[in-house]
Amino acid sequence: MTETAAPPEATQKSSKFPLFAGLVLAAGLGAGGFFVTHSDLLGFDSAPPAAGGTTERARPPAAFAYVPLEPLVISLSGRSEARHLRFTAQLEVPPQHQAEVARLVPRILDVLNVYLRALEAHEIEEPAALLRLRGQMLRRVQIVTGPGLVNDLLVTEFVLN
Repeated sequence: MTETAAPPEATQKSSKFPLFAGLVLAAGLGAGGFFVTHSDLLGFDSAPPAAGGTTERARPPAAFAYVPLEPLVISLSGRSEARHLRFTAQLEVPPQHQAEVARLVPRILDVLNVYLRALEAHEIEEPAALLRLRGQMLRRVQIVTGPGLVNDLLVTEFVLN
């Protein structure tokens, strides 16, 4: 009747070697990948040597041209004293469409003048106002000129006094 009690099985500790080996291998591969990319061993970032034997990249031809807009002085409406906005910008256009956009400058100025005139002074004084206004004005200019003629509107002067 005496049954021999088996000793409790000792739980074996799992080996941590695979974990450390994986971490060392991952760190080594990451460092190796960084080195290969940084030193450009695969040749992704290198340009063929120019005719003179230098490795300086040739500059691409100008992919855009600028059409300047006349300065606008807008009197702003609002509850406060009379205030004025002085606004100047340039339009970034593809070179082949520069003359076509230049012909549309009176329409563009009209659209910008009407939009800016509808604003109140407190809308312009907000910290992020220029980004929002720039996007609104660019969209209106693109509607006037048609698709693909104006890439960007560059604000060169935006003074509220």
